[in-house]
Amino acid sequence: AQDQGAGINSPTRGIFAGSAAPSKENLITFVTISTLGDAADFGDLTASKGALSGASSSTRGLTFGGHTPSGFVNNIDLITIPTLGNATDFGDLVAINAESTAASSQVRGLCAGGETPTGGGWTNVIQYVTIATAGNATDFGDMTAGHDFHGTASSSTRGIIYGGITSYGPSVRTNIIEYVTIASTGNGTDFGDVRDDGAHAHGTSNSIRGVFAGGIDPYRNSIDFITIATTGDGVDWGDLPIETGS
Repeated sequence: AQDQGAGINSPTRGIFAGSAAPSKENLITFVTISTLGDAADFGDLTASKGALSGASSSTRGLTFGGHTPSGFVNNIDLITIPTLGNATDFGDLVAINAESTAASSQVRGLCAGGETPTGGGWTNVIQYVTIATAGNATDFGDMTAGHDFHGTASSSTRGIIYGGITSYGPSVRTNIIEYVTIASTGNGTDFGDVRDDGAHAHGTSNSIRGVFAGGIDPYRNSIDFITIATTGDGVDWGDLPIETGS
């Protein structure tokens, strides 16, 4: 079982890295997207950790931050998606965080928001790396507010940040959707509002649509979507077979 791990993908593989519960884990597993079947072992992260986020190009996958049994970490791990094996060190984040979210193009990986280790604080910092080149993250700009547990989607040009929570509890969710232009730097810009509760929703995307599924407090089965190249509120897509979120 894997909880609050990072999602990474290429056109052929889907990869799940790390776990926060029932214990911190360093496992990396994968599936072949075009073929039904169980997940298989890929390798190990550099440490046992969960509550991390993931970004990728067609060949490289990155995980950002998270927390280990010893506390929050700021390291970035690297895997080569077509080749099974353990992760290696890529660099460090600008700031330590966990429960961040990530978006990417083929060139850049962005890490946005998350919880900080200072007594339950939330950061609005967006940072980026060049995926093909190992090194530390660089400041990109700021989200409209500090929060975590948000959904993310991206095209080759835009990154979308969907909802989230600004503190613990059902009354402190944000309904804001914002976007950034991945190839430049700058602060998040208002895109629209979530249709259903955007806290703890998971995001996925192609070059046209971003789709956001599930949520908690209470658990939800709703699926919403947006058109990445435009702006506007979330639109009903359909429902998941069960109520779920993370």
